[in-house]
Amino acid sequence: MASTEELRSARLSKIELLKKAGMDPFTAVSLRTHTVGEAISGFPMMSENKTPVTISGRVVALRGQGAILFFNLNDGSGVFQGLLKKGNLSDENFSLFVDTVDMADFIEVTGTLFTTKTEQQTIEVSDWRMLTKALAPLPDKWSGLQDVEERFRKRYLDILTTPELSEMFYKKAKFWEVTRNFMKEHGFLEVETPTIEITTGGAEANPFKTYHKDYDMNVFMRISVGELWQKRLMAAGFPKTFEIGRVYRNEGSSPEHLQEFTNMEFYWAYANYKDGMKLSCEMYQKIANDVFGTSTFTTRGHTFDLSGEWPVIDYVVEVKKQTGIDVLKSSEEDMKKKLSDLGVKYEGDNRERLMDTLWKYCRKNIAGPAFLIHHPKIVSPLSKACADNPELTERFQIIIAGSEVGNGFSELNDPVDQRARFDLQQKLIERGDDEAMMPEWEFVEMLEHGMPPTCGFGFGERLFSFMVDKPIRETQLFPFMKPKE
Repeated sequence: MASTEELRSARLSKIELLKKAGMDPFTAVSLRTHTVGEAISGFPMMSENKTPVTISGRVVALRGQGAILFFNLNDGSGVFQGLLKKGNLSDENFSLFVDTVDMADFIEVTGTLFTTKTEQQTIEVSDWRMLTKALAPLPDKWSGLQDVEERFRKRYLDILTTPELSEMFYKKAKFWEVTRNFMKEHGFLEVETPTIEITTGGAEANPFKTYHKDYDMNVFMRISVGELWQKRLMAAGFPKTFEIGRVYRNEGSSPEHLQEFTNMEFYWAYANYKDGMKLSCEMYQKIANDVFGTSTFTTRGHTFDLSGEWPVIDYVVEVKKQTGIDVLKSSEEDMKKKLSDLGVKYEGDNRERLMDTLWKYCRKNIAGPAFLIHHPKIVSPLSKACADNPELTERFQIIIAGSEVGNGFSELNDPVDQRARFDLQQKLIERGDDEAMMPEWEFVEMLEHGMPPTCGFGFGERLFSFMVDKPIRETQLFPFMKPKE
């Protein structure tokens, strides 16, 4: 078997043959009249009328010898078979094809359409051109790219040789298209908010820090899709806004977590968390049916059905039911002991982290879909407190397959309460809690000017990864990779 360098050298020599024949091996011009998809859909009429067509694409199959050659072209819209017969074009042009065309090359062919004896739609070639001469071969179509890191590093080959991957990314595009259309159909204005911030408000996560040269100051990549900015728009008089965009969190990777991903967040004036629960349920059901044609999914060992009404789970009640711990009354030591007894590792010994870790242990046992409501105030620094119990908040999370795939709440619009909660978050930061929320005092100033009752909600591409039952890294076109050493 020839080495990679030998194959490359042979292909370089074919470039010289093409140049000597007056054919540009890397042309900028394609003269195609139809995509492959159009040739397939229009085949009956074009084959009957013997209409000449020109199609282009990558050579993904090449077989035959002597005076007859068959090949397959893929242009992304479909795959089409070509037939090259020596008598249908000049001897020189036929020989040039035989001597220079390899698998992976991009070529353009002109001819008429017909059906072979084996009922295969085919173009009988009368002329051809090289569009791009590939210097490296494609992976073997049977084994493909086996090494996971190599697959991600050469994602273009991974997708090219794995048709179901291409199909998944078309579904992902439709996933966000359906989401965007749903929001617009419900009267939400699409907005853009800053991705570089002075403080990272809107979530509890460790940010990426960078440097603003012109202002000579450190800044952060956003960890939410403009939560505090969209709330400013509520104060500005916009009744409904949403944004779909990238967020960045400088944290560990897992099947459910990445450092860079896409989220959607909406903000709805004069609405509360119960309104948000109803709208988000409707949106998830719309996504499931329009993108996947089903409401039932199996992932992470759980099967869930998004149709119908979803049950509601109370945060404090559920934790007590599963662990015996009342997170509102139990001491930090009681929580630590319970976590140790359960064999759960935890980081940080403050009440907020211990409470959150206990809940995450319980969450794994819930298939969903379900709404988790009434989170304690300490783990919800931006949520409005419940009128009948100020220790709890008007917050909801959507739970599917033991994980959180959506988060919303009645937004806190009391500036005095918000300032007090930011003060608490600042103390947590000073105690070394990397995930505590950075206070944003200008946001508090905005609240002092008045923000209407508002519901906010957000979800990310984790939901899509659950619906296709793949680790979230697999569902990104180009996941972040360390450079090769």
